[in-house]
Amino acid sequence: QVQLKESGGASVQAGGSLRLSCQISGDLVSLKSMAWFRKVAGRERDGIARLWDDDDIEYGYKVKDRATISRDIAKKILYLQINDLRPEDTAMYYCAASRRYSGLASPTGFTYWGQGTQVTVSS
Repeated sequence: QVQLKESGGASVQAGGSLRLSCQISGDLVSLKSMAWFRKVAGRERDGIARLWDDDDIEYGYKVKDRATISRDIAKKILYLQINDLRPEDTAMYYCAASRRYSGLASPTGFTYWGQGTQVTVSS
């Protein structure tokens, strides 16, 4: 079984940066896809960034030039760095994983989800 736990969310001023972390418990080797999504109440979930086990990366258009997804295999941590934060980045950020190759357009393809970490950006 795989468990995901996000951390690193905070309240920041616009223009600031954050690095979110997702600690993975369980079999990391079997995971082919890992990703970050975000959700605001009443709105659809946004795909932020996706990383496959072959290091292929996909970014959502809303953060494409401001976000970096990476992982530390030894520590079993997935990271998301977001720079130049804007008020519209305010959301709950979720880590997700799958044993299949899944993309940001298909969040239902991700089997495992964390509880989320809140990011709030003030102007």
